[in-house]
Amino acid sequence: MIRSKALRDSARGEACTLNISGVCNYSPDTTVLAHLPFFGPHGSGLKTHDHIAAFACSACHTCIDDPGRLPAEDRYLYAGRGMGRTQLRWIERGLITVKGVKE
Repeated sequence: MIRSKALRDSARGEACTLNISGVCNYSPDTTVLAHLPFFGPHGSGLKTHDHIAAFACSACHTCIDDPGRLPAEDRYLYAGRGMGRTQLRWIERGLITVKGVKE
């Protein structure tokens, strides 16, 4: 299991990358690293790797964790988009690297 304090701590004060329409509170003060369970191990209390996550405000985090709040296809859309946005921020900051990238 990949665990990284640097990745978890990087969410503090960040803008939400999930931005769930009609849900997001846009408050960086409430942002945490939200693990995206439907992209990893299944079961109560099981978390994915720390890089399978997104920056989430408290409202979006609650929503994405509740399977009854959004249709499955919307949960996957917001989670995938949020994870991609979060990973791009990590790459920009050098928290994760991608080998063989030519600019």
